[in-house]
Amino acid sequence: MADPSLSILVIDENRARAAIIEAGLREAGHSHVTLVHSLTGLARRVEEAAPDVIVIDLENPGRDMLEHMFQLSRAVRRPVAMFVDRSDSDAIARAVEAGVSAYVVDGLRQERVKPILDMAVSRFNAYARLTRELEAARDELEGRKVVDRAKRFLMKQKRITEDEAYALLRRTAMNRNRRIVEIAQSLLTAADLLGDDL
Repeated sequence: MADPSLSILVIDENRARAAIIEAGLREAGHSHVTLVHSLTGLARRVEEAAPDVIVIDLENPGRDMLEHMFQLSRAVRRPVAMFVDRSDSDAIARAVEAGVSAYVVDGLRQERVKPILDMAVSRFNAYARLTRELEAARDELEGRKVVDRAKRFLMKQKRITEDEAYALLRRTAMNRNRRIVEIAQSLLTAADLLGDDL
């Protein structure tokens, strides 16, 4: 469920339709709603408003307009709910690629605004969490590769076993109050500087 204290930016050139969205948001308890009726200088206005969530409403959007909004969605890294009057499968696929959290075709009704906003925020948060987990997994994998290379280097230089090499890295990390991967990276950097064969 969306937090009522969220700052919401509504982008819609049609003032009557923007009023429907605003009414739905205010009825749902959202008081920090900013309306933008002109697409001129939109990126700057979004940056100035620094909203938590963006709601975009487009009447009969052309390909260029949709692509412009998809670029905006990619850039802001915030939940984006987009309402359009009509669409095709290509536009839907591009909306998903751009990270649009909710893409609603022909569905602008005041009572639907809040559930769609809640879904957009929830979907964005789930995607952001998955992205963070993926980055952490990548970092961990890269760290393991660095530690493995450092172990191989120590095994070769000191003629010790893999367990002994790991124990040496671990002991050094503990003595210096640093992570093993940091010690391993320092070792590899020093070896590279000295021209030792890794």
